Amino acid sequence: MRFCDLLGNEQAADQVRRLIDNDRLPHALLLHGEPGVPKLALARTMAQYLHCTDRHDGEPCGRCPSCRAHETFNHTDTFFSFPYWRKDKNEEANCDDFIQHWREFLADCPLVEDYQHWLEILKNENSQPRILVRESANILRKMSMSSFTSKYKVSIIWLPEKLKDDAANKLLKLIEEPYDDCKFILVSDNAKDILGTIYSRTQRIELRRLSAPTVAHYLAGHYGMEMQDALAVAAPADGNVNLALHSMRQDSELHEFHLAFVELMRMAYLRDLGKLRNWAERVADMKREKSRRFLDYAARQVRENFIYNLRHPELNYLTREEQQFSTRFAPYINEANVERMYEQFRRAAEHIAGNGNAKIVLFDMAVRITILIKV
Repeated sequence: MRFCDLLGNEQAADQVRRLIDNDRLPHALLLHGEPGVPKLALARTMAQYLHCTDRHDGEPCGRCPSCRAHETFNHTDTFFSFPYWRKDKNEEANCDDFIQHWREFLADCPLVEDYQHWLEILKNENSQPRILVRESANILRKMSMSSFTSKYKVSIIWLPEKLKDDAANKLLKLIEEPYDDCKFILVSDNAKDILGTIYSRTQRIELRRLSAPTVAHYLAGHYGMEMQDALAVAAPADGNVNLALHSMRQDSELHEFHLAFVELMRMAYLRDLGKLRNWAERVADMKREKSRRFLDYAARQVRENFIYNLRHPELNYLTREEQQFSTRFAPYINEANVERMYEQFRRAAEHIAGNGNAKIVLFDMAVRITILIKV
């Protein structure tokens, strides 16, 4: 893993690289940011760069024994801790019991960690994995031993906000007064939930959301998407790479939403109430969460079609299929109706979320759209 392979946050990467080059890496560093912002990859790259015996040009060499060990997740002086679940009520497992699962996770998510995928690998998606006191004892044992091949031992703790209080308290003294050869790198999706006494003992670097073009270039480069389609997927993800990936993998759903949106607008223009009632029943049959996702999609399409009229394509995030429809439809979205139409979709989503009758809510919304579309 190299710094140049990371997604975004170049300033943070430069900062940690300078700290390592000057041998000033703090004994406990917290990398934090919102879910879907790549952080674990930066922590892994830091550890590899720290251990590399031939680093140059601000990158690990990728060839020395330390780098090769890091690439296979087998470096003897790098330890990972992560949320897990007890296999049964009588066994307090630690992370070593899940190391093969963890290596599979790192291989599947080399650049962007996905907590939901970790739950899938654990095959226990309904559980609430935690880092238990048994793992804290495991960390203390490993970090108290002499390093094997490197100047520093590195403990990477993924999601320290999931440390149980007794587990976190057991680590306090070591994190505050570590051995000279110990480095802790904590990687958090939600820093405010970390136990305060742990949080206060770290130096912190916040990683920012990625831009839509950065996410789109990642999707285009790694998954062969056309850049226009990649931008259309990346924009509503709001910097969350995992959301963009999930949307990309749900192309059939997006196509279904597009067809439903097109049908709604055509029937609304024709003021065909009978077909609109049938449309409302079909969308209601999607069930609550899916129908809410459709309404979010429809609200975004209203916004995109209004912007389409400005003739600044760099401001639009439409797939090619959506753009083909927008060339004819966009003129019907204007200053007089865009806000009210957008609000109709948002309000319908709120009512369905509040357990409103979906068929009634959707038909009422559709009737209101028939009025607004000709404003």
